[in-house]
Amino acid sequence: MTCAAAVQPTSFIRIPFDHWVLAAGDRFEDAAQCALPGDGVVPMRLHRAMRYAVLDGGKRVRPLLVYAAGEITHAEGEPLDRAALAVEFVHAYSLVHDDMPCMDNDVLRRGKPTVHIEFDEATAMLAGDALQAEAFKVIADGGLPASQTAALMRELAHASSTAGMCGGQAIDLDAVGTTPGIDQLERMHRMKTGALLKAAVLMGALSGHPAALTEATREALARYGEAVGLAFQVVDDLLDVEASTAELGKTAGKDAEHSKPTYVSLLGVQATRAWSLRLRAQALEAIDGLGPSAARLRELADFIVCRKS
Repeated sequence: MTCAAAVQPTSFIRIPFDHWVLAAGDRFEDAAQCALPGDGVVPMRLHRAMRYAVLDGGKRVRPLLVYAAGEITHAEGEPLDRAALAVEFVHAYSLVHDDMPCMDNDVLRRGKPTVHIEFDEATAMLAGDALQAEAFKVIADGGLPASQTAALMRELAHASSTAGMCGGQAIDLDAVGTTPGIDQLERMHRMKTGALLKAAVLMGALSGHPAALTEATREALARYGEAVGLAFQVVDDLLDVEASTAELGKTAGKDAEHSKPTYVSLLGVQATRAWSLRLRAQALEAIDGLGPSAARLRELADFIVCRKS
Protein backbone atom coordinates (compact mmCIF):
# COMPACT_ATOMS: atom_id res chain seq x y z
CA MET A 1 0.00 0.00 0.00
CA THR A 2 1.59 3.22 -1.15
CA CYS A 3 -1.24 5.77 -1.12
CA ALA A 4 0.00 7.44 2.06
CA ALA A 5 2.71 7.03 4.64
CA ALA A 6 1.64 4.69 7.42
CA VAL A 7 0.96 6.34 10.75
CA GLN A 8 3.11 4.89 13.50
CA PRO A 9 1.25 3.54 16.57
CA THR A 10 3.37 5.64 18.92
CA SER A 11 1.67 8.74 17.55
CA PHE A 12 -1.49 7.70 19.43
CA ILE A 13 0.07 6.77 22.75
CA ARG A 14 -0.30 9.98 24.77
CA ILE A 15 -3.61 11.30 23.49
CA PRO A 16 -6.95 10.70 25.27
CA PHE A 17 -8.74 7.49 24.42
CA ASP A 18 -11.58 9.10 22.46
CA HIS A 19 -9.06 11.02 20.35
CA TRP A 20 -7.07 7.83 19.80
CA VAL A 21 -10.23 6.04 18.61
CA LEU A 22 -10.88 8.78 16.07
CA ALA A 23 -7.26 8.87 14.90
CA ALA A 24 -7.08 5.09 14.59
CA GLY A 25 -10.41 5.05 12.76
CA ASP A 26 -9.17 7.66 10.29
CA ARG A 27 -5.97 5.68 9.85
CA PHE A 28 -7.96 2.54 9.05
CA GLU A 29 -10.25 4.40 6.67
CA ASP A 30 -7.27 5.78 4.73
CA ALA A 31 -5.71 2.32 4.52
CA ALA A 32 -8.99 0.78 3.34
CA GLN A 33 -9.54 3.50 0.73
CA CYS A 34 -6.12 2.64 -0.64
CA ALA A 35 -6.29 -1.16 -0.39
CA LEU A 36 -9.75 -1.80 -1.85
CA PRO A 37 -10.04 -1.98 -5.63
CA GLY A 38 -11.14 1.36 -7.09
CA ASP A 39 -14.79 1.71 -8.05
CA GLY A 40 -13.71 2.79 -11.52
CA VAL A 41 -11.86 -0.50 -12.10
CA VAL A 42 -13.62 -3.34 -13.93
CA PRO A 43 -15.76 -5.02 -12.63
CA MET A 44 -16.97 -1.63 -11.41
CA ARG A 45 -20.28 -2.64 -9.81
CA LEU A 46 -18.62 -5.34 -7.74
CA HIS A 47 -15.89 -2.97 -6.60
CA ARG A 48 -18.44 -0.31 -5.69
CA ALA A 49 -20.32 -2.86 -3.59
CA MET A 50 -17.13 -3.94 -1.81
CA ARG A 51 -16.23 -0.34 -0.97
CA TYR A 52 -19.80 0.35 0.14
CA ALA A 53 -19.64 -2.62 2.52
CA VAL A 54 -16.39 -1.55 4.17
CA LEU A 55 -16.01 2.24 4.03
CA ASP A 56 -17.71 5.02 6.00
CA GLY A 57 -19.29 3.08 8.82
CA GLY A 58 -18.98 0.82 11.83
CA LYS A 59 -17.28 1.06 15.21
CA ARG A 60 -14.04 -0.48 13.86
CA VAL A 61 -13.63 -2.48 17.08
CA ARG A 62 -11.57 -5.16 15.33
CA PRO A 63 -9.06 -2.73 13.79
CA LEU A 64 -8.86 -0.91 17.15
CA LEU A 65 -7.98 -4.20 18.83
CA VAL A 66 -5.32 -4.84 16.18
CA TYR A 67 -3.74 -1.42 16.71
CA ALA A 68 -3.90 -1.68 20.49
CA ALA A 69 -2.38 -5.17 20.63
CA GLY A 70 0.36 -4.07 18.23
CA GLU A 71 1.67 -1.77 20.94
CA ILE A 72 2.55 -4.85 23.00
CA THR A 73 5.06 -6.03 20.39
CA HIS A 74 6.13 -2.62 19.00
CA ALA A 75 4.48 -3.33 15.65
CA GLU A 76 5.05 -0.81 12.87
CA GLY A 77 2.49 0.99 10.73
CA GLU A 78 1.95 -0.96 7.52
CA PRO A 79 1.94 -4.50 8.99
CA LEU A 80 -0.63 -3.34 11.53
CA ASP A 81 -2.75 -1.70 8.84
CA ARG A 82 -2.70 -4.89 6.81
CA ALA A 83 -3.77 -7.01 9.79
CA ALA A 84 -6.53 -4.51 10.59
CA LEU A 85 -7.71 -4.55 6.97
CA ALA A 86 -7.72 -8.34 6.82
CA VAL A 87 -9.81 -8.85 9.93
CA GLU A 88 -12.25 -6.06 9.01
CA PHE A 89 -12.64 -7.37 5.45
CA VAL A 90 -13.66 -10.76 6.88
CA HIS A 91 -16.04 -9.05 9.30
CA ALA A 92 -17.57 -6.95 6.50
CA TYR A 93 -18.02 -9.98 4.26
CA SER A 94 -19.81 -11.81 7.07
CA LEU A 95 -22.20 -8.87 7.56
CA VAL A 96 -22.97 -8.68 3.84
CA HIS A 97 -23.88 -12.37 3.78
CA ASP A 98 -25.69 -12.33 7.15
CA ASP A 99 -27.99 -9.52 5.96
CA MET A 100 -29.12 -11.36 2.82
CA PRO A 101 -32.64 -12.81 2.52
CA CYS A 102 -31.34 -16.39 2.88
CA MET A 103 -29.96 -15.49 6.33
CA ASP A 104 -31.27 -12.60 8.48
CA ASN A 105 -32.99 -10.72 5.64
CA ASP A 106 -32.13 -7.29 7.03
CA VAL A 107 -32.41 -3.98 5.20
CA LEU A 108 -30.29 -1.69 7.39
CA ARG A 109 -26.63 -1.89 8.41
CA ARG A 110 -24.39 0.87 9.79
CA GLY A 111 -27.17 3.37 9.27
CA LYS A 112 -27.57 2.74 5.54
CA PRO A 113 -29.27 0.18 3.29
CA THR A 114 -27.65 -3.24 3.33
CA VAL A 115 -25.55 -4.22 0.32
CA HIS A 116 -28.17 -6.46 -1.28
CA ILE A 117 -30.72 -3.64 -1.00
CA GLU A 118 -28.39 -0.95 -2.36
CA PHE A 119 -27.15 -3.22 -5.19
CA ASP A 120 -28.73 -6.66 -5.62
CA GLU A 121 -28.45 -10.13 -4.12
CA ALA A 122 -26.01 -11.54 -6.66
CA THR A 123 -23.68 -8.56 -6.33
CA ALA A 124 -23.88 -8.77 -2.53
CA MET A 125 -22.94 -12.44 -2.61
CA LEU A 126 -19.96 -11.74 -4.86
CA ALA A 127 -18.89 -8.73 -2.78
CA GLY A 128 -18.75 -10.90 0.32
CA ASP A 129 -16.84 -13.62 -1.51
CA ALA A 130 -14.36 -11.08 -2.88
CA LEU A 131 -13.81 -9.40 0.50
CA GLN A 132 -12.91 -12.76 2.03
CA ALA A 133 -10.30 -13.28 -0.68
CA GLU A 134 -9.01 -9.71 -0.29
CA ALA A 135 -8.48 -10.34 3.42
CA PHE A 136 -5.92 -13.05 2.75
CA LYS A 137 -4.45 -11.21 -0.22
CA VAL A 138 -3.66 -8.12 1.88
CA ILE A 139 -1.69 -10.28 4.33
CA ALA A 140 0.03 -12.31 1.61
CA ASP A 141 1.26 -9.14 -0.10
CA GLY A 142 2.52 -7.55 3.11
CA GLY A 143 6.18 -8.42 2.83
CA LEU A 144 6.60 -9.79 6.36
CA PRO A 145 8.83 -12.85 6.87
CA ALA A 146 7.16 -16.06 5.77
CA SER A 147 6.75 -17.32 9.34
CA GLN A 148 4.88 -14.16 10.41
CA THR A 149 2.74 -14.15 7.27
CA ALA A 150 1.79 -17.78 7.86
CA ALA A 151 0.97 -17.10 11.52
CA LEU A 152 -1.32 -14.19 10.59
CA MET A 153 -3.10 -16.25 7.94
CA ARG A 154 -3.47 -19.15 10.36
CA GLU A 155 -5.17 -16.98 12.98
CA LEU A 156 -7.56 -15.46 10.46
CA ALA A 157 -8.37 -18.78 8.80
CA HIS A 158 -9.14 -20.55 12.06
CA ALA A 159 -11.22 -17.63 13.34
CA SER A 160 -13.38 -17.53 10.21
CA SER A 161 -13.68 -21.29 9.66
CA THR A 162 -16.34 -23.78 10.73
CA ALA A 163 -14.51 -23.89 14.06
CA GLY A 164 -15.06 -20.13 14.34
CA MET A 165 -17.28 -17.52 12.70
CA CYS A 166 -18.89 -19.65 9.97
CA GLY A 167 -19.55 -22.53 12.32
CA GLY A 168 -21.06 -20.20 14.89
CA GLN A 169 -23.36 -18.70 12.27
CA ALA A 170 -24.53 -22.18 11.27
CA ILE A 171 -25.29 -23.00 14.92
CA ASP A 172 -27.12 -19.67 15.22
CA LEU A 173 -29.35 -20.50 12.25
CA ASP A 174 -30.11 -23.94 13.68
CA ALA A 175 -30.98 -22.41 17.07
CA VAL A 176 -33.79 -20.17 15.81
CA GLY A 177 -36.98 -21.00 17.68
CA THR A 178 -35.21 -23.21 20.22
CA THR A 179 -34.14 -22.66 23.83
CA PRO A 180 -30.53 -23.85 24.15
CA GLY A 181 -28.71 -24.07 27.45
CA ILE A 182 -26.44 -21.22 28.45
CA ASP A 183 -23.37 -23.36 27.69
CA GLN A 184 -24.58 -23.98 24.13
CA LEU A 185 -25.33 -20.28 23.67
CA GLU A 186 -21.89 -19.33 24.94
CA ARG A 187 -20.22 -21.80 22.59
CA MET A 188 -22.15 -20.37 19.65
CA HIS A 189 -21.19 -16.78 20.45
CA ARG A 190 -17.55 -17.58 21.18
CA MET A 191 -17.44 -19.03 17.66
CA LYS A 192 -19.68 -16.61 15.74
CA THR A 193 -18.49 -13.33 17.26
CA GLY A 194 -15.70 -13.98 19.73
CA ALA A 195 -13.32 -15.89 17.48
CA LEU A 196 -12.72 -12.99 15.08
CA LEU A 197 -12.32 -10.48 17.92
CA LYS A 198 -9.77 -12.73 19.59
CA ALA A 199 -8.00 -13.10 16.24
CA ALA A 200 -7.82 -9.30 15.94
CA VAL A 201 -5.92 -9.14 19.24
CA LEU A 202 -3.51 -11.91 18.32
CA MET A 203 -2.98 -10.62 14.78
CA GLY A 204 -2.06 -7.19 16.14
CA ALA A 205 0.54 -8.76 18.40
CA LEU A 206 1.78 -11.08 15.63
CA SER A 207 2.43 -8.05 13.40
CA GLY A 208 5.25 -6.84 15.64
CA HIS A 209 8.64 -8.14 16.75
CA PRO A 210 8.45 -11.93 17.31
CA ALA A 211 10.81 -11.79 20.28
CA ALA A 212 8.36 -9.53 22.12
CA LEU A 213 5.57 -12.09 21.85
CA THR A 214 6.55 -14.61 24.50
CA GLU A 215 4.39 -17.63 25.19
CA ALA A 216 3.16 -16.02 28.41
CA THR A 217 2.25 -12.79 26.62
CA ARG A 218 0.45 -14.67 23.86
CA GLU A 219 -1.53 -16.64 26.42
CA ALA A 220 -2.48 -13.44 28.26
CA LEU A 221 -3.64 -11.82 25.02
CA ALA A 222 -5.59 -14.94 24.04
CA ARG A 223 -7.45 -14.91 27.36
CA TYR A 224 -8.11 -11.20 26.98
CA GLY A 225 -9.41 -11.74 23.43
CA GLU A 226 -11.71 -14.55 24.52
CA ALA A 227 -13.19 -12.40 27.28
CA VAL A 228 -13.76 -9.24 25.24
CA GLY A 229 -14.94 -11.31 22.27
CA LEU A 230 -17.75 -12.86 24.29
CA ALA A 231 -18.44 -9.58 26.11
CA PHE A 232 -19.03 -7.86 22.77
CA GLN A 233 -21.83 -10.31 21.93
CA VAL A 234 -23.33 -10.17 25.42
CA VAL A 235 -23.56 -6.37 25.12
CA ASP A 236 -24.99 -6.72 21.59
CA ASP A 237 -27.79 -8.85 23.06
CA LEU A 238 -28.48 -6.12 25.63
CA LEU A 239 -28.47 -3.34 23.06
CA ASP A 240 -30.89 -5.23 20.83
CA VAL A 241 -33.56 -4.75 23.52
CA GLU A 242 -32.42 -1.45 25.04
CA ALA A 243 -31.26 0.71 22.10
CA SER A 244 -33.18 2.15 19.16
CA THR A 245 -32.66 1.45 15.48
CA ALA A 246 -31.26 4.96 15.07
CA GLU A 247 -28.73 4.39 17.86
CA LEU A 248 -27.66 0.99 16.55
CA GLY A 249 -27.58 1.81 12.85
CA LYS A 250 -29.31 -1.54 12.30
CA THR A 251 -32.74 -2.94 13.04
CA ALA A 252 -33.38 -3.06 16.79
CA GLY A 253 -35.41 -5.87 18.35
CA LYS A 254 -34.79 -8.31 15.52
CA ASP A 255 -33.53 -11.10 17.83
CA ALA A 256 -36.91 -11.37 19.54
CA GLU A 257 -38.75 -10.87 16.24
CA HIS A 258 -36.89 -13.81 14.71
CA SER A 259 -37.11 -15.95 17.89
CA LYS A 260 -33.34 -16.04 18.28
CA PRO A 261 -32.01 -17.25 21.64
CA THR A 262 -29.92 -14.56 23.35
CA TYR A 263 -28.40 -13.94 26.76
CA VAL A 264 -31.32 -11.62 27.52
CA SER A 265 -33.93 -14.20 26.55
CA LEU A 266 -32.22 -16.84 28.70
CA LEU A 267 -30.97 -14.78 31.66
CA GLY A 268 -32.86 -11.50 31.66
CA VAL A 269 -31.47 -7.98 31.38
CA GLN A 270 -29.88 -7.60 34.81
CA ALA A 271 -28.09 -10.95 34.81
CA THR A 272 -26.87 -10.32 31.27
CA ARG A 273 -25.45 -6.93 32.25
CA ALA A 274 -23.74 -8.51 35.27
CA TRP A 275 -22.23 -11.18 32.98
CA SER A 276 -20.79 -8.49 30.71
CA LEU A 277 -19.12 -6.83 33.70
CA ARG A 278 -17.62 -10.13 34.84
CA LEU A 279 -16.20 -10.65 31.37
CA ARG A 280 -14.67 -7.18 31.46
CA ALA A 281 -13.03 -8.07 34.78
CA GLN A 282 -11.67 -11.29 33.25
CA ALA A 283 -10.23 -9.35 30.31
CA LEU A 284 -8.50 -6.84 32.55
CA GLU A 285 -7.15 -9.56 34.83
CA ALA A 286 -5.71 -11.43 31.82
CA ILE A 287 -3.46 -8.51 30.81
CA ASP A 288 -2.73 -7.21 34.30
CA GLY A 289 0.95 -8.15 33.99
CA LEU A 290 1.57 -6.57 30.58
CA GLY A 291 2.28 -3.09 31.89
CA PRO A 292 1.79 0.31 30.22
CA SER A 293 1.89 -1.09 26.68
CA ALA A 294 -1.51 -2.74 27.33
CA ALA A 295 -3.17 0.58 28.28
CA ARG A 296 -5.21 0.80 25.09
CA LEU A 297 -6.39 -2.79 25.46
CA ARG A 298 -7.64 -1.96 28.95
CA GLU A 299 -9.49 1.06 27.63
CA LEU A 300 -10.98 -1.00 24.83
CA ALA A 301 -12.36 -3.52 27.33
CA ASP A 302 -14.27 -0.67 28.96
CA PHE A 303 -15.32 0.68 25.56
CA ILE A 304 -16.70 -2.68 24.43
CA VAL A 305 -18.68 -3.34 27.59
CA CYS A 306 -19.92 0.21 28.26
CA ARG A 307 -20.87 1.17 24.69
CA LYS A 308 -24.40 2.35 23.86
CA SER A 309 -24.49 1.32 20.21
